[in-house]
Amino acid sequence: MAKDKKKEVTIFVEGTPHQWPKGEISYEEVVALEEPCFASNPNITYSVTYKRGMGNKPEGTLVAGASVKIKDGMRFSVSETGQS
Repeated sequence: MAKDKKKEVTIFVEGTPHQWPKGEISYEEVVALEEPCFASNPNITYSVTYKRGMGNKPEGTLVAGASVKIKDGMRFSVSETGQS
């Protein structure tokens, strides 16, 4: 039985589990999972860090416009940094 749907993995944003299609996730997508009104408030910037990532880069910082490959169990922290 073939599946058209991409395999999903569970990632955690501020401790909350989210199902996400395997592949990559962008800074904006991570922030939107934690702050649903993110897109409507461009004056607030966020710091995004991750842990339990892929092989050669298991942890790091995600910046606006960037994305990172995800894996099951990956954890993200999102914190407001204020005005841009």
